[in-house]
Amino acid sequence: MAMDAITPKESFVRDDTVERPTREEAEEAVRTLIAWAGDDPAREGLLDTPKRVVKAYEEWFQGYAEDPVKYLSRTFDDVQGYDDIVMLREIDVESHCEHHMAPFLGTAYVAYMPTQSVVGISKLARVVEIFSKRLQTQETMTSQICDAITESLAPMGVAVLIDAVHQCMTTRGVHHPNVSTITTQFTGVFKTDRDLRERFMRLAGR
Repeated sequence: MAMDAITPKESFVRDDTVERPTREEAEEAVRTLIAWAGDDPAREGLLDTPKRVVKAYEEWFQGYAEDPVKYLSRTFDDVQGYDDIVMLREIDVESHCEHHMAPFLGTAYVAYMPTQSVVGISKLARVVEIFSKRLQTQETMTSQICDAITESLAPMGVAVLIDAVHQCMTTRGVHHPNVSTITTQFTGVFKTDRDLRERFMRLAGR
C-alpha cells in the first residue's frame, strides 16, 4: 500500500465543523430505518431499540472524541541501550467500514524502530483502538496508524499490518465468508531494508 505522505496532525481528531445531531434526533433516525426495513418501531420488542442503537454508536465510534497523538506524547528516554524493533502482535481490531457501516474484525501488528526514546506499549494498542473506532476503509486506518506513530515518535521506521474480515463481504454482496483483507504500510528502515521488513512479516506470522 503505497502511501508515503504524512497526514497532518489535524486529521487525527474529530472534525469540529460537523454539526452533531441531538440524541433525540439520532433515535428518531433509527426509528425511520426500522420502518424503512418494514417493521413497526412502536411494537413492544422495538420500543427501546433506538436508545440501544444510539448507545452502541457511542461505543463503536468513540474514536472521534480522542486524539491518538496525545497517547503517544509521553515517551521514555532511558532504554538502556536498546536499539531494535519494538513490536505489538495480534491487537484486536473492531471497526466499521465507511461504505456500508458494516463491521470488519481482525488483528493488527504494529512495530517501530526507535531513535532515542520509546513509548509505553499499551499506547500503541490504544492508537489502533482509537482509529478503529471510526468510519473508514481498512487502507485508510492502516495509513493513519502508521502516520500517527511516525509524527509523534520520529522513529527510524514504522511497520503496520492489519488482517481483517469484512461483514460487507460475508453478509451481503458477494457473500464470501472466508475471505480476509490484508493491508500493510512501511516507512523508513522498514521500507528500505528488505531483511528488516521480512523479519517483521515473520514475527507477524506471515
